[in-house]
Parts: sequence; structure tokens; C-alpha cells
Amino acid sequence: MRRARLSTLCLILLALTACRDETPVAVDTAPPAAAAPDAPPAISPPLVAAARAQIGVVRVYDPTYFSLSYPGGDVPSDRGVCTDVVIRALRTQGLDLQQAIHDDMRIHFDGYPNLWGLVRPDRNIDHRRVPNQMHWFERQGWQQAIGSSADDFSPGDIVAWKLTGSGLLHIGIVSDRRSRDGTPLILHNINAGTQEDHLLFQHAIIGHYRPPAALSRG
Repeated sequence: MRRARLSTLCLILLALTACRDETPVAVDTAPPAAAAPDAPPAISPPLVAAARAQIGVVRVYDPTYFSLSYPGGDVPSDRGVCTDVVIRALRTQGLDLQQAIHDDMRIHFDGYPNLWGLVRPDRNIDHRRVPNQMHWFERQGWQQAIGSSADDFSPGDIVAWKLTGSGLLHIGIVSDRRSRDGTPLILHNINAGTQEDHLLFQHAIIGHYRPPAALSRG
């Protein structure tokens, strides 16, 4: 009788052990509510993908004046400023802003902002200045209404800001990712290399541009 009871107890213990092993343990792997943004579409628009590819490569914000080759000149690949994010992304789509802005400034120099005391175009730096990029985008007919809601902005749009506090100008590319509140993220370099951040409505927007579909959306 005792042996029968021990056998029965062993069977019960074995059954409990099997249930425990076969039942997965619930592990909360979800990020905090304010953490990672929603996942992007499987294939991002080419201009967005080109800007995102700079993350981890461009690690330094460096406003140093560089003497560049022409056309297609670029600063060292691990550094740059906000305008270099735009320059590099557009260049992957066949538009060289260095050459495009320089060619336009040679003919229409007086129409461009004269904030640096220059008397002639400088192909090393002109395309790397936010006001010059903004003026060139306007001349191409890319300008859009400033916009005040998330739905006013599309992936691949280019946005310029006047930064709160410093008053400096900044520029970046609208991502196809959104923050938890539905605001599009921005691909840009403000102080620590190329990043993808919740920035769109954090500063005063002073320019909103939409490149042709062939450049921004493929």
C-alpha cells in the first residue's frame, strides 16, 4: 500500500513538473511607454533611408571650414553639421547640392543671403549654410506651407528651424518613423552626429520643403 502511494505521489509530481516546463514564463519585453518610436515601414523612402544610414557613421558635430574637392566634395565622413545630413542624403539620389548651389550662386549671387561678408561664391562652404539651402529650395519650387500638425509633413520633407534660445538656424529630414504621440521624427545633426529624434515641433519652424518624388520617395 505504501509503495502504491509513493508511486501515485511520484506521478503527480512528474505531472506538475511537465506543466511547469511546458508553460512559457511571461516576460515583459515591451519598451517603456515613452521609449522607442513605432517601427517604420519595411522599406523606407530613399531620402529617409539615406539620412538614416548616416547614424553611427557621422558621430561628430563639426562646423570647421574645409577645403573641398569639386564637384562631389565632402567633409570627413565621421563628422559634419546639420546641412551635411541633407547634402549627403540628396547626393545618394543624384543631386549634388555643392554643385547646384554654386552654379546658381555664380549667376544669382545677389539674391542669396549676404550674412558672411562674401563678395563671390565659395564652393567649399556655400552649400553647407542653412540660409543658402533654404533659398535654393525655394528657387526650385520645393517650398510648402509651414504646417502645424503631424499630417502636414511627409517622409523625406526637409524642415528648417530657428532654435529656441540660441536663435541659430537648423535643418533636417522628416523620418517615416513617429513618436508615441504621432509626431514624425527628424533625422539631423544638432550636436552629436546624425540622430533620429523627436524634434519637429520643439523649435520654431521657418522653412518646409518637399523635394520632387524622384528624389525623396523613389
